[in-house]
Amino acid sequence: MSDHISVSRESSVLRLAFNRPEKKNAITAAMYAVLADALAEAEGDEAVRAVVFESKGDVFTSGNDIADFMAGTASLGAEGEKPPVIRFLEAIATAEKPLIAAVQGPAVGVGVTMLLHCDLVYASEAATFHTPFVDLALVPEAASSFLLPQIAGHQRAAEMLILGKKIGAARARELGFVNEAVAPDALEETALASARAIAEKAPAAMKLTKQLMKDGNREDILARMKEEGAHFAAQLQSAEFREAGMAFMQKRKPDFSKLG
Repeated sequence: MSDHISVSRESSVLRLAFNRPEKKNAITAAMYAVLADALAEAEGDEAVRAVVFESKGDVFTSGNDIADFMAGTASLGAEGEKPPVIRFLEAIATAEKPLIAAVQGPAVGVGVTMLLHCDLVYASEAATFHTPFVDLALVPEAASSFLLPQIAGHQRAAEMLILGKKIGAARARELGFVNEAVAPDALEETALASARAIAEKAPAAMKLTKQLMKDGNREDILARMKEEGAHFAAQLQSAEFREAGMAFMQKRKPDFSKLG
């Protein structure tokens, strides 16, 4: 188990927190494995009524650990098993328990795309949202190329997925994937209050309601995840990604002028 994911219970609420603040909560394969396992256990535990994603420190998550991806370890799983990142993405896409997120600072990459699978998202007024996939010579993941245009509309989704524009909490609320922007010191209690309220409701009715809201898109979402994943894996082996990764490590702008 990774120490970089904090797993705790508050009555019927499971709390999963990114806990790697010294690395801006960048997510490694080991962290994905803990998250996926915790979600699987929650699905089988009738006592868990809601799941809250949160984080320690000033950053929600800076996304995938680039060094992990450059080393090729992020996609590795035990023989015959899906890689941890795939298990996590499929878990949030198919979760029957309500998922709630409390975003207190910058959310980058998968830190944004995972929110599209949450049922309720609360953000600090200091939060920002950034999906620089194309800037890193990659493609969107977590079915975000399907979900974000559905939620925000094609042109506004293109601001984030194609242009790579960083937006604030108020704009994220306008785009439709944040429920409420609150003062930083009110964020934790706001998210937990909703989780507690959900935990008190009729569990079968809650489960069926979420199922009715989600089922129409579930197969499309999983299919898009698979399609994105194939392109993502191919890009990881590309000259474009090598240039983007080296530029990231060297803190310079990538030069794609000789590629294409």
